[in-house]
Amino acid sequence: MLRSITSRLLLELRLFFIALQFFTRVPVPSWVGFKPAWLQACARYFPLVGACVGVLGALVLAAASLAWPPLVAVLLSMAATVWMTGGFHEDGWADTCDGLGGAVNRERALTIMKDSRLGSYGALGLGLMLGLKAAVLTNLLAPVLGELSEAQSSHVHQVLLGWTLMALVWSHTTSRLTPVLLIRLLPYAGDVEHAKAKPLATGVSWGGVLGAVTAWALVSLALVAWVGHIGWPVPTLWQAMGWATLAVLLGTGWLVRWLRKRLGGYTGDTLGAAQQVTEVLSLLAWLAVVHPVTWVR
Repeated sequence: MLRSITSRLLLELRLFFIALQFFTRVPVPSWVGFKPAWLQACARYFPLVGACVGVLGALVLAAASLAWPPLVAVLLSMAATVWMTGGFHEDGWADTCDGLGGAVNRERALTIMKDSRLGSYGALGLGLMLGLKAAVLTNLLAPVLGELSEAQSSHVHQVLLGWTLMALVWSHTTSRLTPVLLIRLLPYAGDVEHAKAKPLATGVSWGGVLGAVTAWALVSLALVAWVGHIGWPVPTLWQAMGWATLAVLLGTGWLVRWLRKRLGGYTGDTLGAAQQVTEVLSLLAWLAVVHPVTWVR
């Protein structure tokens, strides 16, 4: 019995390391090994890998905020996450923009997306995506005009930094759940036999989806527990996560419909694009809660 439990736990640890190795530059122990079936099974740990990426971005943002203004700190944080992932998802977003930005048929779109060269649609899409994320994070981190008078005599800056750090971790976690849902809900649009990650091209079970949702929920509950422990308003966090979850679900639903119409399914590039889209959607929702717009008549 004990040996069976130990063996199971060791397998789960291996699956986490496989997911970490697949999505990041982080080296994993040599004893982890590899089996093709593990790449499909490790999908349940995609959100936890996202949490790791978000934690790195949060640590860099917190450290950089001690020495530099919000925009500089945000750009350094973004650079750290891009370095950690090797721009894996950003590359998928750029390729998707190139392939689906113009009015081309399915076959031509798939051919364009396989081209390693960056086109005009990809350059525009990548620039706008990175710029939008930088703008949202900077506005999350910086006090608005109504808070400036008290910023020097209170903990406004520290509080805003805390909310921004949580937004980073949560958005990176949640956006890694979207590709798992797309793999489950859509067929693979390319040539399965020549797919770079063939096991993922064959789909993910509902058990894998449940595992990914569980991992996402654990990260969310950990944030709630931390906020409650330090005495911050838990209802505000629930509100931020609630609106962000709604934004991600709506975005995921639109992506499923759009990809089914344009390609008949997903590709590796569109999974990266989905991560980028839902990450920025969740950040926009957090910004709307933390810094709501006040309309003046």
